[in-house]
Amino acid sequence: MATLSARLFTLSNGLTSLRLVAAPFFFCMLAGEVWSVAFVLFWLAVASDLLDGRLARARGETSALGGLLDHASDAIFVSFGQFALVATGRAPAFLPLLILVSFLQYALDSRILAGRSLRASPLGRWNGILYFVAPGVVVTREVLALSLPSDDVIRFLGWGLVFSTLISMLDRLIALASGGRRDLTPR
Repeated sequence: MATLSARLFTLSNGLTSLRLVAAPFFFCMLAGEVWSVAFVLFWLAVASDLLDGRLARARGETSALGGLLDHASDAIFVSFGQFALVATGRAPAFLPLLILVSFLQYALDSRILAGRSLRASPLGRWNGILYFVAPGVVVTREVLALSLPSDDVIRFLGWGLVFSTLISMLDRLIALASGGRRDLTPR
């Protein structure tokens, strides 16, 4: 049986942790409109998110802790990105906090502290992907000197995420309150 440090300090968890380290820098670069650095940080975060799970599976490093770290890193990175969009008037003010509260509900409802894997609903999974879209579109648009999509479209997307996140959270709350945890995974 592997020791806790051997399970915690893996190459895949190190790759995942890069998003945690990058999050405050991404916020500063995005809020400060240092587009080229924000662009690089964003796309490196996306690449690490696409690769860390594959690396963990290939190296036999998968664990509930790794899954929690992956999802927490995503939530923190996108929240910092959304906080920067709020600071520049491109996102609804409470979206970043809603993302963090939603992640906390997701983690607790999945009983991750008991060692269980995280379980996302289809809507929650889509929200998790779409939280990356607005910051990514903004930095890519600016680096490529494009005029579209406009900041109004970015704000509209943000409001859509506010509503879809609230619906997802309500769905999880109803499932939990009903006593029977319905299977939130897609079939």
